[in-house]
Formats: sequence, structure tokens, C-alpha cells
Amino acid sequence: MEGYGALSVLPPALSIILAVYTRNIIFSLTLGAYSGALIIADFNPFLAFAELLEKHAFVQISTPSNTQVLIVMLAIGGFIQMLDKSGGSRAFASVMVKFIGDPLRAQLAAWTTGLSVFFTDSGNALIVGPLFKPVFRELKICREKLAYIIDTTASPVTILIPFIGWGVYIMSLIENAYRDVGLAGEPYQVLLSVWPYQFYAFLALISIPMILSTGKDFGPMAKAQRQYNKAVAEGLLDEELDDPDPANKEQYKLITVILPLSVMLITMVTYMGYFAYLDGIKSLHMRAGICLSYTFASIACAYLMKKHKKTTYNDSLNIFVRGMQKLVFICFVLVLAWTLSSLCRDLHTGDYLATLIGDRISPNFFPLIVFFLGAIMSFATGSSYGTFAILMIIVVPIANTLGAPMILTIAAVLSGGLFGDHTSPISDTTVLASMGAGCPHIDHVSTQFAYASLNGAMAMLAFIVAGFYQSPAIIFFIIVIQYITIRMVMKFYGHDSRGE
Repeated sequence: MEGYGALSVLPPALSIILAVYTRNIIFSLTLGAYSGALIIADFNPFLAFAELLEKHAFVQISTPSNTQVLIVMLAIGGFIQMLDKSGGSRAFASVMVKFIGDPLRAQLAAWTTGLSVFFTDSGNALIVGPLFKPVFRELKICREKLAYIIDTTASPVTILIPFIGWGVYIMSLIENAYRDVGLAGEPYQVLLSVWPYQFYAFLALISIPMILSTGKDFGPMAKAQRQYNKAVAEGLLDEELDDPDPANKEQYKLITVILPLSVMLITMVTYMGYFAYLDGIKSLHMRAGICLSYTFASIACAYLMKKHKKTTYNDSLNIFVRGMQKLVFICFVLVLAWTLSSLCRDLHTGDYLATLIGDRISPNFFPLIVFFLGAIMSFATGSSYGTFAILMIIVVPIANTLGAPMILTIAAVLSGGLFGDHTSPISDTTVLASMGAGCPHIDHVSTQFAYASLNGAMAMLAFIVAGFYQSPAIIFFIIVIQYITIRMVMKFYGHDSRGE
């Protein structure tokens, strides 16, 4: 069968609908992929399973580049667990606390520390939150502000680092999407080209010092600070609830983070530098370099844990394996996304959608539309990972057919998914930020929404401008616009951040 018509849209559409309804990305991608196999197998259920497994899932897993990505992801997961258990991340964060002297410095320190914990978005909340809770309590800063700072430095910073789990995950999606439509390009080079256009991540990160510099808050955040001050004045807060975990009094050494990171960076620079000098860096070199770097850094962690905590190498290996297990879920998502992408390629889904759109949408506005779709889907599902996986399959072929700017389209997938995830009450990073700061979850969601929406509006403006004038310099122009907007909002609607 050459063309499947409207049926070609069923697999990705079913995946999106099920993801929104069930909020289970594994189930949604599986059913979506099976529906595609069912169509190709002429609706024979038995042959559909054979089609799904033999011609798509197994083929995708056995593809060398995909297998390499899975191995790299597991190595990264192991290192994150090793660094956490060795106390390296907490040691670095503890150093940041020493520079605190007033409320502004405390909030800037929380922001800076959040930027430094770039290995994992979930680990960010679990490290920065408990560390700064007593500091914010002492300086009479509401917990909602801490939750906002934690959440705004978690995913936005991790998505900008190409050599951690997020970067490897995104590069694998790009590689498969490009291969399916016959586009050439090294994934890491594409990701580096996309980097300046990840508008939401940059705008969200820079918005924190912008807001802090005004000394004011607006909307629900200002109200939360006033209520907190009133509760403190009336003695209604149970201060004991804010104490850090009393069982965790261990003093961590700074060397536990400096040595592993140094080993990782030296290994990566040496490995990449060799191939850059020899014949140029290819995706295989990138993946191998990342894998070696994280493996050697994990060995350094194991050495320090044995030296300072008397942890045996066998126990360190068990810790590393437990870290690998935490990323198995993401590996499942990747395999299912690759499988669905392969099925959509055989069904010519992208070509069919492009013919439906035709001349109705200007290619210049396509990235903006993708941003909207990504934001809506991620908000509804609470999963930026799932949003990236599904949307990349759909929009890359359409952008290729329409002649829309491909780099901007991919950036819009990332920015839209991140914005939706950042404002979603069911996002895991949003929930963890509430937990880490020790504030009611609904209060964190309501107070953060206004600030995140301002960043989202600025990102939309950026994609409109970039659609007609694609230049990395646009981000600087939008940052200036955002700064002016924040100043104006605080002038007319802001209240003193201390609630006075």
C-alpha cells in the first residue's frame, strides 16, 4: 500500500490523546506504535505484533547509533547516583551558602547553586531545596519563592547542557527524525545550532536575577510573601518543620565534586580533541567520549567514597547500577519513540500532514505553532520527555516538506515542551520543587504560573521574530525586552518582596 491517507495520522494522534488522558507516556507510545503496525499489517492483530517487533522495535534497538545512546544514558544515570551518594553535589552547594548575607544574596545563591547542579533536573530540587530552606526561613523569605527558584533552574539549565542525559536524549531524537526524512547532519552539530534558539530556557534562567534586582514581586507570589510575613509576625509557623533532615548531618568534602568533574572534563576534552585534530568529531566520537568521561568520573567517585566513607568498590558498583536503573524508564521512552518514528516514516505521516496544511500556514509561523503544540501537550501530560519524543516525529517531516526553518522548528519543540512542563501541576520537576522547598504544591504552581507565563510570552515573541529574521542575536534583543517588561510590571503591579 503506497499511501495510507488519514490513517497515517492515527498513530501519533492516538499517542498524544492517550498521553493527555492517561498521563502515561509508555502506555501511550506503545498503543500508538501498535496502531501503526496494525495499519501496515492490514489490521491483522497477529501480524501487527510481528511488524511492530521484528521490523521496527528490534531494528531500532539493534541500530548501532541507538544502542550507543542507550549505553550512554545508563552510564550517565550511574554517575549521577554516584555523585549524589558521595556527597559531591551537596558539598558544592554548601560552599555557595557561605556567601549569603542578606535576602537578595540568599536568593541569588539559590539561583547560582541551581545552575551548578546541572546533571539532573530532579536532583536539583532534592539538593538545593533542603539546603536553602533554613536559610530562607531565617531571612523571612517565603517557601514559594524558593520553590520557584528551584523549579526555574532545574529543567531550563539541564536542557542547555549537550553532554548530559537531556542532551543525549534530544540528539537521539534528532538523529532518527533526520534519518527518517533523508536529511544529513551530525546530531550534536544540529543541537549546537539549535542551542541559541532555546528561547524559553534562556529567558526563564535570566528572569530570576531580573526579578530579584527589582526587590519586588507581583501577583500570587507577592500575596504569598505578605501572608508568610503575617504568619511569622503572629507566630503561626511551626519552625521545626523547616529544619533540614536531622539524620543528615554528615559534612561533605569539596574534593568529592571537584575530582570527579575534573576527571570527566579532562577525559572529554582529551578524547574529543584527539578526533577533532585527526579527522573531525562525529556523533560516534561524541557518544564514546561522553560514555568514557562519565565512567572514569564514576571511578573517581568510587575512589573517594572508599577513602572518605569506607565504601567498598563492590558497594560503589551497586550504587552505580541503581543509578542506571533510574534511567531505564527514559530508555524505554526512547525505544518506543524510535519505533513510532519508524512506523510513521513507513506510513508517510509527515507527507500527508504537510499536504493537508498546504499553503494555509506560512513556513515563517510554523515554529510558533509548534511552540504552542508543545506547550499544550507538555502542560497536559506533565512530561517534556514524552512531548519531545512525539512532536519530533511529527513536525520534522512537516517542516522539511513545507520548507520551514528546521533549526527553529526543533528549538520550538524544546521550548514549548519545557514551558508546558514548567507550568504543569503534574510535572515531576514541579512536584519535586514543591517537596524540596517544603511548600504546598498548589501554592507553588499558582505563584510560579505568572512568572513562567511572562517568560512564555517572551519566547513566543522570539519565535515570531526568528521566523522572519533567523539570527542567534535575537535572544539578546528579547532579553532586553523581557528586562524592560519586568521593570514595567513591577513598577505598576509589584510589591516589596519582603511584603513591607
